[in-house]
Amino acid sequence: MKKLRLVLGDQLNHKHSWYKDDSKDVIYFMAEMRQETDYVTHHIQKVIAFFESMRNFANWLEERGNLVIFYKLDHPDNSQNLSENIKALIKAHEIDKFEYQLPDEYRLDQQLTKIASELSIESETFNTEHFLTSRTDLEQFFKGKKTFTMEYFYRDMRKKYSILMTTDKDPEGGKWNFDQSNRNKLKGDPVIPHERGFRKDVTQTLRRIKKAEVKTMGAVEATNFNWPTSRSDALSVLNYFCENLLKHFGDYQDAMAPNEAYLFHSRLSFALNTKLIDPLEVIEKVIDHWREHKEDIDISQVEGFVRQILGWREYMRGIYWMKMPEYATKNKLDNQNKLPDFYWNADTKMNCLHHSIKQSLDHAYAHHIQRLMITGNYALLTQTHPDEVDAWYLGIYIDAIEWVEITNTRGMSQFADGGIVATKPYISSGSYINKMSTYCKDCHYNVNHKTEEDACPFNSLYWNFLSKKKEHFAENFRMKMMLRLLEKIQPAELEKIINRAEDIINNPQNF
Repeated sequence: MKKLRLVLGDQLNHKHSWYKDDSKDVIYFMAEMRQETDYVTHHIQKVIAFFESMRNFANWLEERGNLVIFYKLDHPDNSQNLSENIKALIKAHEIDKFEYQLPDEYRLDQQLTKIASELSIESETFNTEHFLTSRTDLEQFFKGKKTFTMEYFYRDMRKKYSILMTTDKDPEGGKWNFDQSNRNKLKGDPVIPHERGFRKDVTQTLRRIKKAEVKTMGAVEATNFNWPTSRSDALSVLNYFCENLLKHFGDYQDAMAPNEAYLFHSRLSFALNTKLIDPLEVIEKVIDHWREHKEDIDISQVEGFVRQILGWREYMRGIYWMKMPEYATKNKLDNQNKLPDFYWNADTKMNCLHHSIKQSLDHAYAHHIQRLMITGNYALLTQTHPDEVDAWYLGIYIDAIEWVEITNTRGMSQFADGGIVATKPYISSGSYINKMSTYCKDCHYNVNHKTEEDACPFNSLYWNFLSKKKEHFAENFRMKMMLRLLEKIQPAELEKIINRAEDIINNPQNF
C-alpha cells in the first residue's frame, strides 16, 4: 500500500513512531505555502524559522532513507493551498492511503477533516505524540465544574507524572507553588548571561520570501539568525539554560529591563511549539540538573519553570480544544477600538511600550510579563477589540501558534472570554510597571501623576477602564477592593481622569 504522509510545520517530532517505519512505500510531504504565510501578517523571523526548521527536518528524514517531497514557496508544482497540493500528489503518485497527524490549530483541523472526507482513498489520523494530555483531557478533568482553575490541574499533572513529588501526594519542597518567590526586580546583580545564539546565514530563505512578496513585519539580520531550527539546536539551548540561566530563572521571570530581551528565560518556546523538542524531556533535564546542583539552585527556580510547561502550556491547549471555535469570537467586555499604529513601529513616548514593542519587532520575542502587563495591559485599558489584539500577537511572536496564542491573549490578557482562563482582568496602572521594571526611570511620563500633561497614560487609563467596565465586575470578588477605591474618587477628579484617558484612546499618535 502506497502512503502519503503529511508533516506540518509545527509537527517536527523526531521521536514520532512514524519514523520507526522503514517502508519504502511511504512518501512524506512538507510544504512552504502562502496559505500559511498569509492568513495573518507574521514576523519575518517567524516565517524564516519555520521554513528553516522544516527544511532541516526534511533533510533528517531523507538522511534516514525516507522519500520526501518538499515544496518550497517557488516550487512549480506548489499550488500554495494544502488541499490542492495533497490531491495533486495523490493522483500523480497513485497513492492508496493518506495519513496525517492531528493538527494543533482548529483551522487546519477543519481543513484536513474536509480534505480527508473528499478523497476517494482511505485516510487515517495519528496523534502527534508530543503533548502530555489529549485534546479532551482538560474537559474531562473539569467536567461538572463551573470554574477551570489551572492550579488544580497542575497539581494533578504533577501527581500523574510523578514530577517534583516526594510521595504520590506530597510535593517536593513542601509547597506546590513558589510563585511568591518569582517576582523580583532586576537591580544590576546578578549579571544576565548572553543568550545561546547561532549566527546562521538565512539569506536564501529570506530572498525566497521577499521574491514571493510575502507581507511580513519586524526585522531580521539575515547573516546572524539567532533561533534554534533543528533538534540539535534545541538541545543546545536546553543545556545552556540549565547551565547558565536556571539558577536565577524563577527569581526574575517577571522582571523587565529596557536593554535585556531574554533575561534568564530559556528561549525554548519555538522549539517546543514546533515539536523539535519534547516537553517531558525538557522537564526531566531541568529537574536532573537541579538535583545535581542543589547547593546552587533553589527549588523555586525549577518549580516556576516546570509550572509553565507542565501546567500552563497543557492547560491552555486543553482550554483551546474545549472552547473552540466559539472562543475565537468572544468579546465579553464589548471592546471595539483599534490597536494603535505604534504596535507596528514602536513610535511612542511611553518607555515601557516603546521598548517592549521594539524588542518584539527586533527579536520576534517578548517574555510573558511584557506580553501580559505591558502590551496586553495597554490594549485592554484602551478597550481594543480582541480580534485586533489576537492578530498582532499571533503574527509578531516566533512561538505564536493559535492554540497557545489565543488562550493567552483573548483569555488571560484581554479577559474577552469573561473569566474562563483568568479570575480577573490583568490590568494595572503605572505603579506595577514601576515595581517590576526600570522602564519608568527614563520615561517621558511621570509614573506618579494621574491627569497632568506629563502623567503616565496607564494611570488614567486604569481608572477610566474600571469606571467604564464596572458593571462587568460587580460580582467579581477579586475586583471589589479596586471598585471600592473607584467609588471614593471625587466626581470632578474622575471627570479629569476620564477626559485624559479618552484623549489617549482617541489620539494614540500623540502619546
